[in-house]
Amino acid sequence: MVATPKFKNLSGTNFHKELKQRVNSYFVETKKKSTGNFSLYFKAVLFWTLYIALYIHVLFFTPGNWQAIGECFIMGGLTAAIGFNVMHDGGHGSFSDSPFWNKIAAFSVNGLGASMLMWNNKHNIVHHTYTNIAGIDDDIEIRPLLRMCPTQKKYKIHRFQHIYVWFLYTLLLVIWVFGTDYTKYFRKRVGSVPIKKLSAFDHFAFWAAKVFYYTFMIALPIYLVGFLPWLVGFLVMAMFAGLVLSVVFQLAHSIEETAFPVPTVATNDIENEWAIHQIETTANFATKNKLISW
Repeated sequence: MVATPKFKNLSGTNFHKELKQRVNSYFVETKKKSTGNFSLYFKAVLFWTLYIALYIHVLFFTPGNWQAIGECFIMGGLTAAIGFNVMHDGGHGSFSDSPFWNKIAAFSVNGLGASMLMWNNKHNIVHHTYTNIAGIDDDIEIRPLLRMCPTQKKYKIHRFQHIYVWFLYTLLLVIWVFGTDYTKYFRKRVGSVPIKKLSAFDHFAFWAAKVFYYTFMIALPIYLVGFLPWLVGFLVMAMFAGLVLSVVFQLAHSIEETAFPVPTVATNDIENEWAIHQIETTANFATKNKLISW
């Protein structure tokens, strides 16, 4: 078990305080809410409506093969869109002023096959605390197939990872839904970081979500359209979603411009305070692209 590093409490710096003040001032000056508005709620309703409508059409009004594949392809894009616009914002408490609706938005990921409980531990608690720290941040621990930061051991196969990484990206959602959620659940940790003890409701919610997803995304489709058509459609949807999710995740943190801090050997400290660390390990991208930004 790797000990988690500590962030320095730098005396004489008001960076985090000043940053929060500037952010708060921005919302006051622009008269915008710091949580979701009509635009976000419209997207949430639109994406889920389209997703459910396509699901019903593919299964109960089974179109021709190519049209069905196209609709599954769109469902994959909608899966990623719901993850980015509904689940992620809800998980960070910024979807709504209401804690209830934030929780509903966050748990929408359960309808896409993943566990909100495991995601919260992996993303909010581990990733956003120890971003880009090798051995701790589970988002860059894809060894030995991929080398995601300079301090990770380099193998000969890594000279080709820019070629084969695209196929691995497509497998993200499949591995997430059928593999890593269970790994975290049974090992009771995310990588080397222990998970807070789950309540009885947490255990129920984990398994209920999995049974729900497997029923409506595997069992029912196989019953209605057959195994092979289901397999093709499911893989088209899941692999396209995995590709989009992976590319966005990587562009935010795993690029040349971001830092990959290493704790000091003697004290296991990170050089900066947490807020500075978070900014140095994170990147913006496509900020002027209206489609991607939307």
